Formats: sequence, C-alpha cells, structure tokens
Amino acid sequence: MIKAEAELVFVPLGGVGEIGMNFGLYGVGQGRKRQWLAVDCGVGFANEQLPGIDLMLPDIRFIEEERKNLLGIVISHGHEDHIGALADLWPRLRAPVYTTPFTAQLITVRRLQEAGAPDIPIEVVPVGGRVSLGPFEVDFVPVAHSIPESHALAIKTPLGTVLHTGDWKIDPTPVVGSITDEARFRALGDAGVLAMVADSTNSVREGRSASEADAGANLAKVIAAARGRVAVTTFASNVARMVSVAKAAEAAGREVVLVGRAMERVSMVARELGYLDGVRPFRSVDTYGYLPRDKVVALITGSQGEPRAALARIALDEHPDIALSPGDTVVFSARAIPGNEIGIGRIINALIRQGVEVITDRTHMIHVSGHPRRGEMADLLRWVRPQILLPVHGEALHMHEHALLAEEVGVPEVVRCGNGDVVRLAPGPAEVVDEVPAARLYKDGKVLIEDASRTVADRRKLSFVGIVAVALALTDKGELAGDVRIESLGLPERAADGRTFDSIVDDAVLETLETLPRPRRRDPRAVEESITRGVRGTVAEAWGKKPIVRVMVVQV
Repeated sequence: MIKAEAELVFVPLGGVGEIGMNFGLYGVGQGRKRQWLAVDCGVGFANEQLPGIDLMLPDIRFIEEERKNLLGIVISHGHEDHIGALADLWPRLRAPVYTTPFTAQLITVRRLQEAGAPDIPIEVVPVGGRVSLGPFEVDFVPVAHSIPESHALAIKTPLGTVLHTGDWKIDPTPVVGSITDEARFRALGDAGVLAMVADSTNSVREGRSASEADAGANLAKVIAAARGRVAVTTFASNVARMVSVAKAAEAAGREVVLVGRAMERVSMVARELGYLDGVRPFRSVDTYGYLPRDKVVALITGSQGEPRAALARIALDEHPDIALSPGDTVVFSARAIPGNEIGIGRIINALIRQGVEVITDRTHMIHVSGHPRRGEMADLLRWVRPQILLPVHGEALHMHEHALLAEEVGVPEVVRCGNGDVVRLAPGPAEVVDEVPAARLYKDGKVLIEDASRTVADRRKLSFVGIVAVALALTDKGELAGDVRIESLGLPERAADGRTFDSIVDDAVLETLETLPRPRRRDPRAVEESITRGVRGTVAEAWGKKPIVRVMVVQV
C-alpha cells in the first residue's frame, strides 16, 4: 500500500538533450524509501571530439547507491542506444531485466560472443505482454519502429499512469514486425494518462514519416538497375531493410552476402524467431569473391562511418574478403546520426575515388526514419490525451519543438527537463524538484572512465600540440652524467629558421641547467620543473604552440 505522502517521480540519467544513451528511472515512494524501475540501458556513440573513445554510457552512480530498491530494468527494444550499456552497467545494478524475445535473444547472443560478458538474468515478456513489479504494472504496447518488437511502455502506478513511448512511428506497412497499436493507445487515453515521456527525434520535421515498404520498393529499383556489384549499408538491427534487400536481390537474380559481425548476429536471431521466413539463406562472406559481379549484393555494416566497421575497411581497400571496382554501386540505406557526418563523408569520398557509384537518400528515397514526424506525434497526443508531456530522446531543438507542439495540441502541462533532474509527476503540479548526479562514462577499450578524468582532455591536447619527453641523469653534485635523451611526437621536424626541434629542446635543457643554482640542481624535482618550463617556453617561441612536456631526472 502506498502512503499518502508518496510521490511518483521521473529521473532521466541519459537520453535527454542528446540522441542515444537512454536510461530513465521511475520512482514511487518518498526519499530513500522510493522503489525504482529503470527503463532502457543504452550507449551513445563517440565522435572525433573524443579521441580513442568507443562509446559513451550514462553515469549511474545515483541508482547504484539505491540498487537495493531497484526492482528491475525494462527494455523497450533492441537498439544499441537502448541496450548497449547493459553488459558494462548491469554488474553494478544486478537487477532482473525484462524484455521481449527478439531483444532478449540479441542480448544473449552478444554475451555469448564477447569474452567476459556477464550472464544477465532476463525475464522474457511476450510481445504486447505485461509485467508487475512492486507498485509498477508495465504494459508493453506494440509500436512500429526500425527493429522488431519495439514497444511503448504503459507504466501504471497507484499515483497515475505514465506512457513511456520509446522509439516509434505510425507505419501501416512496416515489412517486419507490428504496426503501432492505435486501439491500445486510445484505450489508455480513455482510462486516463497522467504523463507521457516521449520521443522527440523528428519534431522539427513536418508531415509523416514514409513507410518502410516505400524504402523497400525504391531499393528494389536501384538494385535492379545496377550493372556491377551492389553493396547496401544500413543499420544491422533493421530487419525490415534486410528483408527488403533480400527480396530485391532475389528479384534481380542476385545472392545476398552478409558482411560484419553485427549483421550476422541480427540475422541469426531474426531467422531463429521467424522474422526471415520466406527469405533465402544468406551467403557467408567467403563466397563473395566466387560470385559473378552482377549476381551479388553485399549487406554491410558501417553506415555511420565507423572507422573499424566493414564499409570503412572496404573503402580503404583493406578488407580481407570484400573489394569493389569501378562501376560497382554502394547504397547508403541509412541517415547520418548527428555527429557522424564527417566520417561518412570520408568513406563516400574514398569510394568515389575508386570509381564506385554512391547512392544516398539525398537523391533516392532508399531510407525512411523509424521515428515519427510532427503529424504522427500530434496523433499520439490526441489518442492518449496526457495531462503532462516530458519531451525526451532528442537534442535541445528537438525537445523544444516537441514542447511547442504539445502546447498547440492542448496538453495542460509541459515539463522541460535534463539528465539528472528529478521530476515530480504526482501529487500536485509537475515540476523539477531535485537533482541527482548525471554525467557520462566513456568506454575506453575495456575500461570505463569518468568524463571528469584527464584522459580525454590530454588526448585532445596531444592531437593539437604533441609531446616532448626529456630524460637525463645527474650526479649527486648536480652535473650531467651523460647525454640528454629527447623524444618528440607530433611536432614539426624543423622550425622556421631551419633548426630541428630536437636541437632546440637540447639547447633549452642545457641553458636551463646552466642557470640553475647548484643547490637546486641537486634536487631532481626542482630540475624537472625548471626544465619543463624552459622547454615549453622555448618551443613555444619557435613554433607558436606549447607542447606537452614530460621530464624525467635520475640521480646517479
């Protein structure tokens, strides 16, 4: 039984003011006695501003401290920005995970393919099913999206119902998976919805998103018209696009070859669960070179310009099994996630230099979004009629436009929040009442580091100014015991006057030592500090930039 002073709160730790890294918390109760439900556990994708970083994850220290009150983690669908952080963050939470069969299988297969991944307990919920956890009763409401078994979550509590939309669109012909269940949404609206926490991704786009079937029809035309090899790159999780490519290839008398681990993993799960029924088996990558050029379609990972994905390696002619030739065609059946444009452009340019024809959605309608445009968003608001709207899953502009749309439609309250805000939904007016820590963790190889660490900042600086390392040995009287060793990385070879930077550094070290009083030359730390300043200043005078300088002094 819920006490009268209990509150219903929403606390996003990721996915607000950004695309990706979705992690939301719902709490019922008061203070430290709240019971919590987590929704999704996703990653964000790093860019060139984060050198050496693979992925970004939400900082979950708040709920980690409260994990005894965490009843479960409910996953809305299987995209990486909703499940990708589970393997790294679940050991800190150790709560049961609830999701539908396709998403559960994706999580399990990935775990089996990655050494050391935790064995996460998953409770499988039927498509359109329900799970009860303490004061939360969660209904999975089917929606159309670009991956099978996507669901909105109707989270019913004693203080009211919250509709967490997840990612969705209205698509009467999705090729694979469910259509958006209008009847259930209308029924929720009739029963009363307190708040809607809703996808804002396409709120700046008027009208309605095109159907997945339309993208498939246009892909079929492109593949039928091609004369050489065809490579299609798209999100590995888009099973509908996979089916469309397979049917288009079959109609054109071509075989489909899968290229990339993620593509192979998703297709295996999709076939096991019946989503590829009627689609001919795909060929393995080692058959590519044996198929005639006009008889193959390669379905390839790397649509977002990822430097280690298959397409990037093909564009650089570095892939061990796949090569393209002049007259071949590469189809980008995906839209760039904000921040990935530079990497994608680099790959497109490399392909064009090889004589490959590149087709994108700028000239052909070969991709459709999995998210709703304004017309669809207005429809859902009218079906559900929430008392409160919280725009999430978007950058500041997207959430702002979503808020304005909700006000136009007549939603009584709109709350604009950010990661870490504690939003009280009930009782009383909805408002931000508190704040908890919310930052980012960076996946750096096998290690998670905090965004406050110096690691990334140091790498950025290294990329601009390089590093100079100096090593020298001094006697106990402060005299040099041998030659000074100098190593530099990232500096020009010579200054404008023709001197090498190694000689400039060497002169700076000797001059600094000569000007130091003998007592200070007997102090290794004092020598290190003085040489660091001297070298940095001398190089800056000759170059115009201050390098990172590291000095090691050994007393012998």
